[in-house]
Amino acid sequence: MIGVLNMDNLEEKEIRDKIKELTSRLYEIKHIPKEFESGDSVPYGGRTFGEEELHAAVNSSLDFWLTWGAYGRKFEKELANTVGSKFALGVNSGSSANLVAFSSLTSNQLERPLKAGDEVITVAAGFPTTINPIIQNGCIPVFVDISLGTYVAVVEQIEQAIGPKTRAIMMAHTLGVPFDINAVLAICKKHNLYLIEDNCDALGSLYDSKPTGSFGDLSTQSFYPAHHITMGEGGAVLTSNPKLKKISESFRDWGRDCWCAGGFDNTCGTRFSRQHGHLPFGYDHKYVYSHVGYNLKPIEIQAAIGLEQLKRLPEFTKLRRRNWNILKNGLSHLQDFLYLPEATKGSEPSWFGFMITVKANSPVNRAALVQYLEKNNIKTRMLFGGNLIKQPAYYNINHRIVGDLKNSDIVMNDGFFVGVYQGLTEKHMHYMVHIFNECFKKSLAK
Repeated sequence: MIGVLNMDNLEEKEIRDKIKELTSRLYEIKHIPKEFESGDSVPYGGRTFGEEELHAAVNSSLDFWLTWGAYGRKFEKELANTVGSKFALGVNSGSSANLVAFSSLTSNQLERPLKAGDEVITVAAGFPTTINPIIQNGCIPVFVDISLGTYVAVVEQIEQAIGPKTRAIMMAHTLGVPFDINAVLAICKKHNLYLIEDNCDALGSLYDSKPTGSFGDLSTQSFYPAHHITMGEGGAVLTSNPKLKKISESFRDWGRDCWCAGGFDNTCGTRFSRQHGHLPFGYDHKYVYSHVGYNLKPIEIQAAIGLEQLKRLPEFTKLRRRNWNILKNGLSHLQDFLYLPEATKGSEPSWFGFMITVKANSPVNRAALVQYLEKNNIKTRMLFGGNLIKQPAYYNINHRIVGDLKNSDIVMNDGFFVGVYQGLTEKHMHYMVHIFNECFKKSLAK
């Protein structure tokens, strides 16, 4: 019998080796990027991968575990180490990560949970799913403005936004630029506020030489293809607080009280010997629910891909910074007409994009500039939802505003960004500089 098993194992290895060989060949045929030529598409973002990711995905699929398992647990450990948190929990998207993180702060297992009617400070210019969990949990978003150039919150307005119902701050490191974390942490300490860092656009960014995502009570990541690493879909919640880790895991896993990993039973050792609320004594702990939760787990193949992507993060970060610098240097002579992006003091962004706001005195407005870029196959994007309170989804929400949100409106009307992601080469970047300069040269000549 032992000999048969050994033969089976040998045959499996031979099959897997052959599949790996064929996967490498397919990668060479189908996925190696061709060299950029002038006029080729310049995406704002996208997936960057090698044959290692394909091998990992195929190898995981051959195991056919499918749901979050051993690869997932390893990915969570590696991600936590990368970001500088004690714990990471994989979820199926960055949006779900924000939902899980915020919902965790409403748990009655906390001494001071968030409750409906509590106020949460955030920025008006950003992505919808940073604020959606605030609304979905019955809390009230309090919107502050952003600074042109950095596109992160105006700290003075955060202090002005504090009221008797303020309980938390939840906002993003916009396009990879860390907000003023020291100032925000000081405000949180002074007023006893929770902090959630939406780090979805900023994996690899540093503040005071520490990774963003490691400062708040909770932080979130996204692994959508446009982000710093990708698993196709996917995200994560991170924390260094063991209680918040357990609560977040519950919200992610149907709201259950049990913390057994998939495929394991009775981790607590008291599966059938405890009293849970009004349930019969000894009710199976695997079916006890302590929160109104969801099933937001990713799948195992994504974790296998993510592990390979994490290995590339330092290289990806370096390339994003190189590409950003080429654009910044190449467009610096246009600063009379354009607000060019900049880092916050003490930060080293891993740039998500190159954000530009067209000034009022520019000879070409945003619409014309964007159309010229797109005509020349350079892809552009707005700063997500712009001033979110102008979006139809938020017309009737309960909210509060600090100031007039002037800069959020300016960015909504006159801002956009282009790509700097690691899949772009120096040729891509110099082509973009050329097209920008060509557009302004033609406009100034009129």
